[in-house]
Amino acid sequence: MSVRRALALAACGLAGGSVLLSAVVVGKQPARGGGDSEPRPGGSAVPSAAPPGLLLLPPAASCPPTAGWIERPAGSGSYWDSNWDRREPLALVNLKKKNEETGEEELASRLDHCKAKATRHIFLIRHSQYHLDGRADKDRTLTPLGREQAELTGRRLASLGLKFDQIIHSSMTRATETTEIISKHLPGVKKISTDLLREGAPIEPDPPVSHWKPEAVYYEDGARIEAAFRNFIHRADAKQEEDSYEIFVCHANVIRYIVCRALQFPPEGWLRLSLNNGSITHLVIRPNGRVALRTLGDTGFMPPDKITRT
Repeated sequence: MSVRRALALAACGLAGGSVLLSAVVVGKQPARGGGDSEPRPGGSAVPSAAPPGLLLLPPAASCPPTAGWIERPAGSGSYWDSNWDRREPLALVNLKKKNEETGEEELASRLDHCKAKATRHIFLIRHSQYHLDGRADKDRTLTPLGREQAELTGRRLASLGLKFDQIIHSSMTRATETTEIISKHLPGVKKISTDLLREGAPIEPDPPVSHWKPEAVYYEDGARIEAAFRNFIHRADAKQEEDSYEIFVCHANVIRYIVCRALQFPPEGWLRLSLNNGSITHLVIRPNGRVALRTLGDTGFMPPDKITRT
């Protein structure tokens, strides 16, 4: 790609972000004949040649439109939906309910009563390596290497020195076995099994995959995995006084979808992410609903020869 073409594309990108460049210094340009400008419909003129040392870039109108998913909604001042989990205090208050004595809503005190105070730390663990040749779920047990990976993940979590509140895990065999090994390093932490976190196809990926899946697969799996997101990923309840640390042991597709949804990235992009077996992904959900990704698919605690992605 020529320098001129690259700069033109860069200008398009900047114009889409409400910054418009009209010219960029690129060194001396040869003089061109034909006058300073040429007529334009409507009576305006556009320069036909750049002054020496300047390269004219295309106007914003000639640039391709910004992708629809990053356009701001009408009337919105931000890309971020602060009520993404439907737990904004204003969404939890019945505005029609009046104080019986004064007839006033006493909105401020009621909103304060609904505000979250604690931060939730969500640790999403991908299961360890398992036998891919198993015909049924019960046959897809962890490999010897997979069991080593789970041990390493358990040690890593224990080394953080955090008081974990619970381990919620997928009911599939590989996730259950991974949980059992990890839990040995976290004695006393309760374990909860759920079908919501089972592996599946959350949404048709973009760009599409080479192997075709019927639309019904995404329709069924997607509803369940979205339900898992809505059930487990949200800001703390207003009654929660202290920060919490929770572990979820599940699957690559589920974790990737949850990360995209939590960060309000296009969920169709889940397949662009990659996770190793036994990896740790750390999400933080603040009381105001802001979400941060501390780590994504961390396996830096494993020796290189123990790292797999199957």
